Amino acid sequence: MELALFAVIGVAVIVTVAAFSKRLGIAAPLILVVVGLGLSYVPGLPTFTVPHELILMGVLPPLLYAAAVNVPVVDFRRNLGAISSLSVFLVLFSAFATGLLLYILLPDLDLAAAIALGAVVSPPDAVAATSIGKKLGLPPRLVTVLEGEGLVNDATALVLLRSAIAFSAGGMSSIWDGVADFGFAVVAAVVVGLLVGFTTVYIRSKLHDPVLDTAISFVVPFLAFIPAEELGASGVLAVVVAGLYTGHRAGAAFSAQARINDSVNWHTVQFLLENGVFLLMGLEIRYLVENIDPELLTVRESVMIGLGVTALLIAIRFIWMGPLIMLLRAKVGYQERRTNRFRATLDRFKAQGLADERSRRRHSRGEDLYRRRQADIKQLRSEGLDWRGGVVIGWSGMRGVVTLAAAQSLPESTPYREQLVLIAFTVAVVTLLLQGGTLPWLIRMLGVRGRNAAEDQRDLATLLDEISDAGLRVLENPAVCLDLDADVDPDVVERVRQSTFLRSELAWERVKALGIGTSATPQLQYRELRRAVVDAEREALLTARREGRFPSRTLADAQRLLDLEESRLKPRLGEH
Repeated sequence: MELALFAVIGVAVIVTVAAFSKRLGIAAPLILVVVGLGLSYVPGLPTFTVPHELILMGVLPPLLYAAAVNVPVVDFRRNLGAISSLSVFLVLFSAFATGLLLYILLPDLDLAAAIALGAVVSPPDAVAATSIGKKLGLPPRLVTVLEGEGLVNDATALVLLRSAIAFSAGGMSSIWDGVADFGFAVVAAVVVGLLVGFTTVYIRSKLHDPVLDTAISFVVPFLAFIPAEELGASGVLAVVVAGLYTGHRAGAAFSAQARINDSVNWHTVQFLLENGVFLLMGLEIRYLVENIDPELLTVRESVMIGLGVTALLIAIRFIWMGPLIMLLRAKVGYQERRTNRFRATLDRFKAQGLADERSRRRHSRGEDLYRRRQADIKQLRSEGLDWRGGVVIGWSGMRGVVTLAAAQSLPESTPYREQLVLIAFTVAVVTLLLQGGTLPWLIRMLGVRGRNAAEDQRDLATLLDEISDAGLRVLENPAVCLDLDADVDPDVVERVRQSTFLRSELAWERVKALGIGTSATPQLQYRELRRAVVDAEREALLTARREGRFPSRTLADAQRLLDLEESRLKPRLGEH
C-alpha cells in the first residue's frame, strides 16, 4: 500500500513538474532532480534506494526501446560515423582516462575497479539535451546525433563495466580476453536484436486486434534484453537494434491504428520512466550521503573528486569534437568523390548494353544505390556540422539513467564503494544542472538554428505532390482496383481524385501562409469550419447521452466517429 501511494505521488510530481517546466523554459529532468533532493529531506519521508537490477532490467530496456522506435533508421545510418565515434570510442577513451585519474587519487583502488567507475560515468544521457534541443529548434542532424549517441553509448559503457569488474575479480587473464568479450557482446547483441525485431514485427503484422498488438509491443524490449544477457551479450544493444528494426518496418508492416497506438503508448512510457529516474536520482542523494564512511573518504572529499572527474569528462568531450568535425567534413567530400566514380561505372556498364534480365536488374539496383548516395550527400551538406554544432554537442554531456543504475551495481567488495557511488552521482547531478541549465543559453548565444517551419512545410507539400501522383495513377483503371468487370461510376472516381488534390492544395496553402503571413486560405477556412461543425455535433452527442435516448453502445460508436474526425482536423503546422 505504501509503495502504491509513493508511486501515485511520484507520477503526480512528474506530471506537475513537466507542465510547469514548459512555462519556465527549463527541461523537466533538471527540475525533477532538485525537487527529488528537496523531498528527500522532508521530515517523515523514508530514505530511498532503488535496487540497480530494477533500473538495469526493468527500466532501461523499455526506455531505450521507446527511444529507438522513434529514431529514423535513414538518419541513424547517415550519421553512423559521428554516432559511433561518440558512443563507442569516446566512451572507451573517457572511461580509461577517468579510471586513471581515480587510480591516482585513491591509493587502495586497483586500476580495473577504477576503470569500472570510469565506465559508469562515461555515457551521457541524451534526454535533457534532446528535449532542450527540440524545444529551441536545433538542426535535425544535431538532434539525431545526440539521440543516436544516447542509444548506443549505454551498451558500450555496460559491456566495459562488466569486463572491468570481471578483470578486477580475476575472471579475465589478459586484456585480450576483454577485447574478445566486447566483440562477442556486440555481434551477438545485433543478431539477437534483429531476430527478435524480425519475429515480433512478423507476428504483429498478422494481428488485427489492437489490444493483442499492444500487449506484444510491451514485451519486445524484454524479449531482446533477456536472451542477449543470458548469452553473455549486451542486452541493451539488442534492445536498441530491435527498436530500430521495428521502427523502420512499422510503416510497411503495421496498420495505421497500430502505429498510432505505438506512438502514444511508447511516448507515455518514455515520459514516465525518463522523468521518474531523474526524480529518484534526487531522492537517493540523501541516502548516499548518510552512508558514507568518513574514515575512508569524507563526503566533501568524494564530492571534490566528483567535480574533478566532471571537469575531466567535459574537457575530453570538447577536445574530441574538434577532430571529429574535421573528419566528418572530409568524409562528405570523400563520399561525393566515391559517388561520382560510381556514377561513371554505371554509365560504362549501361553503354556496354543491358543484354539480359540479370544485367538490367543489376543496373536498376545500382541506380537505386546511386540515388540514395546522392540524397545522403545532399542531406549531409545541407545540415553540415560546423564548429557551433560541435560546441553544442560538446556541452551536451549530461549523465543520467545508466550512471544512476550502473554505479550501484559495483560489487560490495570494491574499495571505497559508497564513495564511488557518490562520485558517480556527483558527476550526474552536476552535469545535469550545470550543462543542462546553461545549454539553452549557449544555443541562443551561438545562434544555432534548425530549418524554419516554411521550409519544412514546403518539403511536405513537395512530398505530398509526389505520392499523390503515384496514387492518382491508380485511378487510370479503377475497375482493376475494385476487381470489377463493369466500369466504375465516374462521379466516384472524381470524388477520390478531388480529395487527393485537396490534401496537396492544403499543404501548399500552408506554405504560402507561413511565407507571407496572410490570412487563412480557403482550405484552412474549410478545416476551421469543419472543426466548428464537429464541436457542435459533439455537444449534441453529449446532450443525447444525458437524456438517455440512445443505447450506450450507439453513443460509443458515434463518439469514436467524432474522435476520428476531430483528430484528422486538429491544427497542424502553420495553423492556429
